[in-house]
Amino acid sequence: MNPSSEPKPVSATLQEHRVIAARGFQPLAERHYGKVAGSRLELGFVEALYLLERGRIAVKQKSKKLAFPALLAHALEKDRRIQEKYAVYRDLRDRGLVVKTGFKFGCDFRVYQRGVGVKRGPKEAGEHTKWIVYAVPEDYTCAFQELSRAVRLAHSIRARMLWGIVDNEGDVTFLEVVRIKP
Repeated sequence: MNPSSEPKPVSATLQEHRVIAARGFQPLAERHYGKVAGSRLELGFVEALYLLERGRIAVKQKSKKLAFPALLAHALEKDRRIQEKYAVYRDLRDRGLVVKTGFKFGCDFRVYQRGVGVKRGPKEAGEHTKWIVYAVPEDYTCAFQELSRAVRLAHSIRARMLWGIVDNEGDVTFLEVVRIKP
């Protein structure tokens, strides 16, 4: 691809717990990045890191342009799990999936099938969340009760539950845990 035909990075500003784009963000919003709030796009740290790494946004703090390591360092101060969350987010987005925060479901991410847009209100069967995802390091341990709650939650919203396990090299392996009724 000709470098001159690449889209110009969207200007964004780092705030305490998010990155804000105030102009030219429509192409990002159309690809289901961030949350449109009035006349701006609010990006979580994993989204901002992903877009910054790919040259789709340029992030400033005050008047200083931030490189990926500086934004990652700031994000780590706010969320000690950001590295495994980012590894899982990057893997899912690189697969062409739409990834949104899973905060309201008690997980790290909710993921939609390729080609499905995120929308509010009534949805067709294929428009619902396909997977809820937990990002964990490879040495993570949990009680069966935690695992059971996660599977029940996924089942209650007609989604599948995935654990995105991040190894020490940053590679991600996904495990699906399902409920089987004998």
